[in-house]
Amino acid sequence: MARAPYVSFRVRAPDPGRRTTAQDIVLTIADDIRSGRLPSGSRLPPVRVLEQQLGLSKNTVQGAYDELVARGLLEAREREGVFVTQPLGAGIDSAPRPRVARPPAFRARPAPPLHAGAFPAGAVSLSAVFVDPDLLPRERLSECARAVLHSRGLEAFYDVQGYGPLREVIAERLRARGMREVRAANVIVTTGSQQALDVISRTLAEPRIAVESPVYPGAKLLFESHGHTVTGLRLDPFAGIPLDEWETRLSAARPGLLYAVTSFQNPTGYSYTSHELGRVLELSERLGFAIAEDDWGSDMLSGSEYRPMLRLLGGEHVLYVNSFTKKLLPSLRVGFLVAHESLVPAMLAAKRLSTLGNAWISEAIVAEFLGRGYYDTHLQALQRELDARYEHCLRLLREHMPEGVRWTLPGGGPTLWVEVPRRVGLAKLRAELDERRIAIEATESAFDGEPHLHGFRVSYAFLSPERLGRALETVGELLKKELS
Repeated sequence: MARAPYVSFRVRAPDPGRRTTAQDIVLTIADDIRSGRLPSGSRLPPVRVLEQQLGLSKNTVQGAYDELVARGLLEAREREGVFVTQPLGAGIDSAPRPRVARPPAFRARPAPPLHAGAFPAGAVSLSAVFVDPDLLPRERLSECARAVLHSRGLEAFYDVQGYGPLREVIAERLRARGMREVRAANVIVTTGSQQALDVISRTLAEPRIAVESPVYPGAKLLFESHGHTVTGLRLDPFAGIPLDEWETRLSAARPGLLYAVTSFQNPTGYSYTSHELGRVLELSERLGFAIAEDDWGSDMLSGSEYRPMLRLLGGEHVLYVNSFTKKLLPSLRVGFLVAHESLVPAMLAAKRLSTLGNAWISEAIVAEFLGRGYYDTHLQALQRELDARYEHCLRLLREHMPEGVRWTLPGGGPTLWVEVPRRVGLAKLRAELDERRIAIEATESAFDGEPHLHGFRVSYAFLSPERLGRALETVGELLKKELS
């Protein structure tokens, strides 16, 4: 049986500063018992505790307790401790216990409808935005981890802006992509792209943000949690961006920031055309809103050249967010934010408020991986595999999907969007697939208002070709049944 916790009290002495005596302990405990501060049945601190706390000898404390036992104020119970004496006739269990005030329970706000990224055990996740773990360079990353620990050991402190060598190599890579003004001082290393968005949201002066609709739900809910008014801009992956509609919405809302995922947009897989990028920059200049570009996917496109991006075309005042998370190893959680030098101090202050700093070891491992040249080799192999899986997915869709179902053609990346006729109930489809241990993600929270798309994301990067084939065959059978 566990012992009852002992009570704490402060020993009072008539001459503060002098050495505490046994008499001081006796008088304090006797006074606390008479006043009710030490109710009957209370367990007192063990001798060794008061000995250490007061800097006294064991004999001094034991002598004080013995005196109080002799006075009938305390009783010593073998193997249990020293207790304030209980009234005559009262058993241990029936002894009155002191009433302790209890604060009300913490009241939490309702949890937002955010997909947590966890997949049902044993289920085939058809909508995961991750890359198949078998395609990730875990062995090479392990080599880099061992090399970091062998050569440097564990650092005692962190750099709030991020591990210096990692910021240097990130800046060097961005300059090679055409961002010639980027230096390590412009780079803030973050815990994935989510922390980068959190830093931006905390720093933004105007409480109004425009986002695509649909958009990555984690961004929309994050902005709302910080009290920002979020304006959705309709994006149709089959027809592109209705730029005139965007202009009308942006003119009315007057946001301080536009958050845009320009390459392999989450959740639709859409990538902006050069014309759309240029028009967005023109609207930004004319209407006076800043831009935060989430460019997580442009380097997942195969080939030697990169897709154009807002940061490259619009210059140094475009905030730029990217991440190594999905392309290297999700558990490393390393991303980064590139900002104009005038914004870095405020953004570092926002990061400090959130986390103080990030884990040095993860950042050092990624720096070692990049420095050895492993990243480019890995990307080339990953791009080839994703191209093959993309073509395989298109063949499966053409084979299994019934008339009326359509899908996007992103040309690469990890996912595409499948649109089904409105008469198909998505909730019912999800439930039927759950029974068959296949999971598709609900995307209602990704839209601003009533969803204008009626479908779901398919990840050909996450599933092996065999599992993807079985899953899409099942989806096709259920859709044919529903549409017939």
